[in-house]
Amino acid sequence: MVMFVRDLDVSVDFYRELLGMEVTVRSTTAALLVSADNLQVYLRAMGSDASRALGTIGIQYVIWTAADEQDLRRCEQFLKDAKAHVHTRTGDGFTLVEGSDPSGVPVMVAYPGPDLAVRRGIMNRIYAW
Repeated sequence: MVMFVRDLDVSVDFYRELLGMEVTVRSTTAALLVSADNLQVYLRAMGSDASRALGTIGIQYVIWTAADEQDLRRCEQFLKDAKAHVHTRTGDGFTLVEGSDPSGVPVMVAYPGPDLAVRRGIMNRIYAW
């Protein structure tokens, strides 16, 4: 995943803490974060005036899967502590925690993932824009 952000330092800290990722490469304008299972997130600084248009072509948001229930609660608490928690919903056999990253991008973490709790329908959240 490649994500454009307003403030690289703040965003690196946010995703490193929320998702337990490690910074493996960093420059003054970009960073690569890698998870224990080798998922990659590239963050690129675009400046404090950068805009984000929801509802246009391209990735709108990513849903991460927590390792377990405890990890999901850790993510939820991190978002609450960062004053970035939007809400937590449970239904259809899984829980979804939604927050907002430092650039205002929606961030979602679910547990269990679709491999353990098969999704039986399209969640209403994708129609929000």
